[in-house]
Amino acid sequence: MTESGAGLGGPPSTDARRRGLTRSQSTFVVRSAQYLALIAVIVVIALIGDWSRFNTQFLNLDTVGKTFPRMLKVGLVNTLLFTLAAFVVALVVGLVVALMKISSFWLYRALANIYIEIFRGLPALVVLFLVNFGLPVVFPDSEFVRNFYVKVGLGLGLTAAAYVAETIRGGIQAVPRGQTEAARSLGMSQGRAMATIVLPQAFRIIIPPMTNQLIYLVKDSSLVYALGVTAQQYELTKLGQLFATGGVTGINAGSTPLILSGVFYLVITLPLSQVVAALERRQAKRRF
Repeated sequence: MTESGAGLGGPPSTDARRRGLTRSQSTFVVRSAQYLALIAVIVVIALIGDWSRFNTQFLNLDTVGKTFPRMLKVGLVNTLLFTLAAFVVALVVGLVVALMKISSFWLYRALANIYIEIFRGLPALVVLFLVNFGLPVVFPDSEFVRNFYVKVGLGLGLTAAAYVAETIRGGIQAVPRGQTEAARSLGMSQGRAMATIVLPQAFRIIIPPMTNQLIYLVKDSSLVYALGVTAQQYELTKLGQLFATGGVTGINAGSTPLILSGVFYLVITLPLSQVVAALERRQAKRRF
């Protein structure tokens, strides 16, 4: 057994007991020391950093004014389109895989498990490459699969579907079994009971984790730059990198465009995070 008790909220240490400190006084001393250490680190960083150079490189308002319109009209719009396409694919495929996984037919369960294990184990970038270069080979005459937004939606969505499927399965299994039994006792078929009774309740339960998955897709949309995109297909990360290296304006704009692209990502993800937090608080209140 340790005699130190130096952890947060722990019992007073031997030294503290010797000094006659109560438990709350000991906790106050430890936390005050931690706060002072944190303030000291911040002060040291503030004093030794070259912040004028940082402002020039990362917070140049003149560069912001030049790059903001295109980041908004092209980068942000394409990021949202890529995310939306991927989320629709993930939701549809994930729902099918989830229903297969809870099926009473062993072959469906086996196929669902294989899908989840494969796509959960592969990096999203690998899947994106396979879809982008593989679909035109398999379907050479199809203009639909050659559409860039379709390929991005499939490439990102198929990976996300593995996680969405597990989320939906968990939501379905969280619905009390009595709901299904009551629906069947009223003469509903298994499929109708699932579609009208179970799934609506399951989706209310899984809205917070599904919103998290949407946030992941927003960030994963930055992988699209690796496929090689045209000027009208740039998303936020690619556009910010091109602006930073002078690939768009012909002038090295420093790292300010990358900061601006990061701000745009936060504009999308922070409200979604707040939605998740609000939904989780609402669900917590319902449980009590």
